[in-house]
Amino acid sequence: MANPVASALEKRVDRGTLPFAVGDVLVISGLLTFGTINHSSVEFVADNPLYLLGVLAPFLIAWVLVAPLVGAYSAGAGESAKASVPLVVRSWIPADILGVGLRATPFFEGGAALTFVAVTLVTGVVGLAAWRYLIFLFR
Repeated sequence: MANPVASALEKRVDRGTLPFAVGDVLVISGLLTFGTINHSSVEFVADNPLYLLGVLAPFLIAWVLVAPLVGAYSAGAGESAKASVPLVVRSWIPADILGVGLRATPFFEGGAALTFVAVTLVTGVVGLAAWRYLIFLFR
């Protein structure tokens, strides 16, 4: 008997989109690192690497859970910017909400201030959409 979860993910994840996954994680990590440095300092982040990990973890966990289900790594996502950009945006919105929700739990520091939700939502959408657009522009 086939595993229904595995077969559903096989339809949602195409190996050819692996570079997109790497780039997406780098973009998300870069944006969150930039924000963390902006609110503290490079020295603080360098001296407290676990702090940065605590900032990144809820969003990366959320991304890994949400993006494949929405189709950010489906075969269609690898065909054109016209398909890829909306998929990454539709993936980021629930991933951001889940990531902020995880921050509101006792497992992560940070909380879920409305302004933080808005900033991470907008910067994530813009950063991920720009990255996906650029990868097709220079392909």
